[in-house]
Amino acid sequence: MSTDLAKLYSGKLLALAADIPHLGRLEAPDATVRERAPLCGSTVTVDMQVRDGRVTEFAQDVKACALGQAAAAIVGANVIGRTGVELAAARDALAAFLREDGPVPAVPFDGFEALLPARDYKNRHASILLSITAAAKAFEEAQRQDCA
Repeated sequence: MSTDLAKLYSGKLLALAADIPHLGRLEAPDATVRERAPLCGSTVTVDMQVRDGRVTEFAQDVKACALGQAAAAIVGANVIGRTGVELAAARDALAAFLREDGPVPAVPFDGFEALLPARDYKNRHASILLSITAAAKAFEEAQRQDCA
C-alpha cells in the first residue's frame, strides 16, 4: 500500500469502519431518509425516532467505502439524544472540515479527526457526509411528521 493510502486508511479509521453502532433498520421509524453519493454509489439509509425534540432511536443501513463507514460509526456513536440543531451543526461543520480545511466538528461529533487525511480526496467527501446528512434530514422529516 502506498504511503498516502496508508495514511488515509489508518488503523483508527479501519477500526471505526469495522464497528458501526446502530446498524440495521427500525421497525416503526418516525422518518426514513436514504442518501446516495452519486460519484461512488455509496448509500446510507437512516431510520429515526424523535421525542421531545431529541433523537430517541436510530438505525442505519450503510453500504459505503471504509471512509463512509467510519463516518457512519462516529454518527452512530453520538446521535442518540441529539437535537436537530446539533445534527445540522455537525453536518455543516463536517462539510467545512472536509471542503474548507475547517476545524474538527465540536463535541459530541469530535471523532471526525480520524478522517483528516480524507480532505485531499474530494471524490470521497460525499460518502463521508452521507450518514450525518441523512440523520439531519431524518430529524427534519420526523419533526414535520410530528407537526402534521
